[in-house]
Amino acid sequence: MTRAQYFLLTIGLLHHALGRPDTSYHEISKRATVPDLGFYSPLAVDGGNMLTQIPETFPAGQGEPLNVIISGKSDPLILSSSPQDNGGLFNYFLSLSFGTSCGGGINLGDKQSANLGDGQGYVNETVVMRYNYGDPVRGTCNETQLGGNHFRFWRQSGSAANSSAVFLAVSYELSLEQQHDIAVNGYNLGRDWLVGNATSNAFANPNPLSTQASTTASGPAIIPSASYTGSTTANGWTYQTTATYVTGLLQATSAGINHNSTVEEDGRPALDGLVALLTVSITARNE
Repeated sequence: MTRAQYFLLTIGLLHHALGRPDTSYHEISKRATVPDLGFYSPLAVDGGNMLTQIPETFPAGQGEPLNVIISGKSDPLILSSSPQDNGGLFNYFLSLSFGTSCGGGINLGDKQSANLGDGQGYVNETVVMRYNYGDPVRGTCNETQLGGNHFRFWRQSGSAANSSAVFLAVSYELSLEQQHDIAVNGYNLGRDWLVGNATSNAFANPNPLSTQASTTASGPAIIPSASYTGSTTANGWTYQTTATYVTGLLQATSAGINHNSTVEEDGRPALDGLVALLTVSITARNE
């Protein structure tokens, strides 16, 4: 380990120790209520936001999009965010080729927080999950070094809007040497590639559904023509994921988006205005 790497690891440990953990990290509340969409819109409550909050950005006040939601209508075991739950959320992420950051799950970057409009205010990310390049043991170290797809997540579990839905901020980042800047079109690509992993589908760049994303929608709405289904497996568990796309939660814009000057592509804004909604069932168990 070089002196610079040791310094980064030390800083990461401090961030890990000082950050306020996601208080919804463990079991699902039995009082969860799930609306028809499978989640409550954070925008329906004053203070809720579909962009994360980041301690330091340039310019100040930029955030990253919550661009994937795992529906509260998914199997209850999927909605548990405890690593100890056999077959639960972390195993589902493994089936998509994602794992916690190497070095015990410590993230060297700033902790981001999100306000899901559930009455808890801004809550720190649960953990950062990184693409493992086909190696569940050491692959996330490659993602940290070389870059790739990654995400943070939060669970909507506060008393004001308890759906148990899981909100992800997904993006494709560049290498550590490039300071983990977000790749060109990296928010939209990261979202679509995660959906592709879950459903075995490939998506065009830019996503053609983005033409249906409205910046003036009065509320979230599912694009009825877009539905993708596929299966994944990990540790003897099999999951079926159905993905749809939702408009009216994010704007097609670069305003207020972290790294927006480098993420824009061919005159298109950093975000295309789409959020992917995943509904996950368990079709084979290993209990």
